[in-house]
Amino acid sequence: MKRLNILILSFLLVMASLSAQQLILTLERTIELASESSLEAFRSKNMYLANYWQYRSYKADRLPSLTLNLTPAQYYRDIIRRYDSENDIDVYREQQSFYSGGQLQVNQNFDLLGGSFFLNSSLDYMRNFGNNTYTQYSTVPIRIGYSQDLLGYNPFRWQRKIEPLKYEKAKKELLYNHENISVEVTDQFFNLAMAQAEYDLARENVTSTDTLYRTGLQRHKIASISQADLLTLKLDAVNAKNTLQNADIALKRAMFNLASYLNLDKNTEIQLRLPGRPRAMEISADEALALSRENNPGFLELRQQILEAEQEVDRTKKEALMNASFRASIGFNQVAETLKNAYRDPLQQDVVSVSVSIPLVDWGVRKGKHNVAKNNLNVTEISSRQKEITIEEDVIMTVSDFNVQQALILSAEEALDLAQMAYAETKQRFMIGKADINSLTLSLNRQQAAQRNYITALQNYWLSYFKIRKLTLHDFETGISLSSTFDYKQGL
Repeated sequence: MKRLNILILSFLLVMASLSAQQLILTLERTIELASESSLEAFRSKNMYLANYWQYRSYKADRLPSLTLNLTPAQYYRDIIRRYDSENDIDVYREQQSFYSGGQLQVNQNFDLLGGSFFLNSSLDYMRNFGNNTYTQYSTVPIRIGYSQDLLGYNPFRWQRKIEPLKYEKAKKELLYNHENISVEVTDQFFNLAMAQAEYDLARENVTSTDTLYRTGLQRHKIASISQADLLTLKLDAVNAKNTLQNADIALKRAMFNLASYLNLDKNTEIQLRLPGRPRAMEISADEALALSRENNPGFLELRQQILEAEQEVDRTKKEALMNASFRASIGFNQVAETLKNAYRDPLQQDVVSVSVSIPLVDWGVRKGKHNVAKNNLNVTEISSRQKEITIEEDVIMTVSDFNVQQALILSAEEALDLAQMAYAETKQRFMIGKADINSLTLSLNRQQAAQRNYITALQNYWLSYFKIRKLTLHDFETGISLSSTFDYKQGL
């Protein structure tokens, strides 16, 4: 029975090990996975898609549109009031009729003036039933016209300024979010790297403190160390085991967080390979600022907000004044009892109309709206300047941090090598009785601190590097703008 339980337990352990996927990731591969499969990547792509189709709709609205309006069948049978001219009275009469008609129309917006050209053709059929049964066809073979507001607000002119800017901002935001994913997943990557390092240090510490405690027991027997030192070694061994358990919990949490961000199976076991020492790279703050002003979607967002505020000022200003509209058309039409005659000898149809709307008394409503729009424009301009300063400060500080981090990595790497050699030497001297417990503990703490500092220096360097890329949308390693190499169709 005992052997059967052992076989079952072994089988379960094998199945568990098979179900837990193992994955070895470098920083570059982690960023690729995040850009391809993370939920944040899906969200960014769909945000871009929404703006892309909005821009496509704007472009399509600038092209001629063809519309077919049909009324296939319309039947009336009711009692209506009619005037009886013989008796000079109104009377109710029964009416029964059938109507059918359609119109084909082409429209073209004229952005410069804000009007619209139209070209249409229509055919209508009507038949009345009852005592006076008759049939009529009404045709408009062709009619061309134009209509627009003469003094009013022209939305087309503002759309030509705002819509291309909004789409350009959407493209930059897609790149910006792509680089922001790099920043976020880099942080997750090094959090896991730190957790793995802490776990490895804790596991090594358990082995080391256990060995030192056993050595201490032997040395205590020959009175080479005191009882207090022996108890300290035992306490170190106990604390090392507790630290290992806490490090194991932290490691699992960090691994779960990275797997979730990458949209991987939650049971995936991830092993990381830390990036090597980066090559030296000096970035100018002035160059980064210039690239940020050109590419950062935050600056485009501020320009869009100012344009939209100016648009509102223009709209409320025009609406506060008198409004005049103009409509003119020329064409042909005819009415006949047969379809053939309805297209024969058409008569010229001319329509010209001018309408004027003058606000006389509105108790200052229109003027108030215009003043509100002007004040909102002033607030937007001031807020935009403040946000520009914030972005510029962020760029300058990030570039400064990046340039400093390169030197810190070299220093941290050197400190790690020295700390490892010092600990190995101190441990060896303790084993032969030439170093005390305090020196050994201090040397171990220094080694562990140097390991943490090295990983932190790498993390800060790569976070600063990808943040600069995000703020400028520029690859300083190759000297190429990210937007020039990014395929927006593949990014959909």
